[in-house]
Amino acid sequence: MTAHKPQGMGVKTRLSGLVLLDDNADAFSARLLSAREAAVSLDLMYYVWRLDTCGRALLCEVIRAADRGVQVRLLIDDINPAASDEAYRLLDGHPNIQLKLFNPSAIRRRGPIRWAEWVFRFGALNRRMHAKAWIADGRLAVVGGRNIGDEYFGQANTNFRDLDLLLLGSAVEQTTRIFEEFWNHALARPVQRVRSAGRAPVLRDLLAFDVEPERLMNGRRSMEAMIAAADVRWIDKVRVIADPPDKARGRLRENWLMKAVLPIIRDSRRRLDIISPYFIPGARGVDILRGLARRGVVVTVLTNSLAATDVAAVHGAYANYRRRLLRAGINLFEFQPFDGRNRISVFGSKGASLHTKAFTVDSRIGFVGSFNFDPRSVSLNVEMGILFEDEVLVRTLEERVDQEKQADASYWLSLDRGVLRWTGEHEGRLKQFRGEPEATLMRRLVASIVRWLPIESHL
Repeated sequence: MTAHKPQGMGVKTRLSGLVLLDDNADAFSARLLSAREAAVSLDLMYYVWRLDTCGRALLCEVIRAADRGVQVRLLIDDINPAASDEAYRLLDGHPNIQLKLFNPSAIRRRGPIRWAEWVFRFGALNRRMHAKAWIADGRLAVVGGRNIGDEYFGQANTNFRDLDLLLLGSAVEQTTRIFEEFWNHALARPVQRVRSAGRAPVLRDLLAFDVEPERLMNGRRSMEAMIAAADVRWIDKVRVIADPPDKARGRLRENWLMKAVLPIIRDSRRRLDIISPYFIPGARGVDILRGLARRGVVVTVLTNSLAATDVAAVHGAYANYRRRLLRAGINLFEFQPFDGRNRISVFGSKGASLHTKAFTVDSRIGFVGSFNFDPRSVSLNVEMGILFEDEVLVRTLEERVDQEKQADASYWLSLDRGVLRWTGEHEGRLKQFRGEPEATLMRRLVASIVRWLPIESHL
């Protein structure tokens, strides 16, 4: 058994402890406290690591861990700005920190030459490591949808509604094996081998940045107390799965993550809930969901509305499939661009965007990870997630879907004589919309153009 080639869900394994990290403060605290208490190692792999308030607070804690002798390995996808190079070099210069970039570009400075590299190497550079994992001492891991940045922890003007799993036991060993596979892969290049893009003054002051992370931690004081207060589900049917790093070269198609999750989805008998911020099912996906609906499966898809998404182009491609899905009996809900329930941010949150990637099958099997139901996750990006079988955890996820389906959180889509209608709560009243609700003219224009362009496979 390899980490990237999962077997059936019925295979017995040693017990794994799982905790859903729904709350932003808990998700931030789990990372910061595990770094603060680490004694041996920190292995971290991320698609995006911003150098904003939350990103710097976590990075400073990682540096403090390295100062006391903890061995730190950072694997960062090269989607981050080239201006981060100097911060990377600063970190890598620490005797207890190693930093590698995944699938880096050769040209670091912005300009015509960098754009030329993207043109001539587009097929290679368009494949990114979208996986996320935070592993402390080989004893605790956090895996899920969150990158490192203010918006992922509820501290930005637009907050992402996201989800992680805190892992204990056997699942941590599985996560560590995946990290080792990526760390030792040829596409993971030491930062010293990547030419710098030049110094950025704000990054030179990284170590002097003064952060008070306690204000973001909801009173959490230790991992032991946090875990003791959590509902840890100790179960044996847990698989941490990931695409192999060779997927970034277009290889080993038979081992890609989609090969693991698709049979489980097809075996749905009663209920299938999909949460995907970027949802482009394609003709094949529509046929699969249509077939499930014909068998009597209640299929629900929750994705972003045009006003809530952070990638309007993806929404344009998704829009081509809405009528087909609705005619097939699929329940479609689009997340509203408002964050008005009980989300509090020190920066004064003004909006919301769905970022959770998860699905549940028959109130029995669940998945949480980085995988979107779109061509980019299926064929281009390297993805990661956790498959588990536990009725209590799955019910919690289903309850989350049910809450987000409410009229004050999402728009319910329907067809009125072939014309799309959106129904949702507006200023305290139920209202039906005849066009993309709350979307700006520019977003509508971008989405409309993309609907007619042959670029779906790259979205």
